[in-house]
Amino acid sequence: MSGVIVIGVGPGIGLAVAKRFVREGMSAGLIARSEQKVKAAADALTGAKVLALTADSTDEAGLRAALDRVIGEHGVPEVVVYNAGLIQADAVGDLTAQQQLDAWAVNVVGAITAAAHVVPAMVERGTGTFIITGGMPEPKPAYVSLSLGKAGVRALVTLLDQQYGAAGIHAATVTVVDAVAPGTRWDPDDIADQYWRLHTQSRAEWEHEVVY
Repeated sequence: MSGVIVIGVGPGIGLAVAKRFVREGMSAGLIARSEQKVKAAADALTGAKVLALTADSTDEAGLRAALDRVIGEHGVPEVVVYNAGLIQADAVGDLTAQQQLDAWAVNVVGAITAAAHVVPAMVERGTGTFIITGGMPEPKPAYVSLSLGKAGVRALVTLLDQQYGAAGIHAATVTVVDAVAPGTRWDPDDIADQYWRLHTQSRAEWEHEVVY
């Protein structure tokens, strides 16, 4: 079985998703800008075929190179999960234009880069799942950059479905509505089950947003 690539892997949703897919016999490509986080995630996946790499999702060349390394070792993935995000409180006027652009680069543009790099190869195979971790089901004035970013993610999923859905690519977002914490309603392991459920849906059942 081909593998999963998790971009923005960390101790919460990213690691939980990687564990969930590895449990099904998949290989895992783990990408994060923090060497400490990506190493810790790899160490937690004992016994699995794992390739852990550092790359910043806003660095187009670096992210594409990391994706190529995973594909070179594990093959074209069955699933790509874009889990990178910049969560910060900011109201209109709090951030400079550059800071807004920096937030947009993490929250949306990195996902575009990943899709542009991997989805065409999935199309050649005829199957693939591209899932983005979403949030902010309703925009909030105290979280302007995040509200805009998650709205952008929803639009991107719609566009990916319009462009690639007929070719067998299932694009979706898991919209997480509150803070993720073990033992709560938003336990990362429970959230990870939604990613696996989306991936295993038949084409007739495809959902494009799960609000959790």
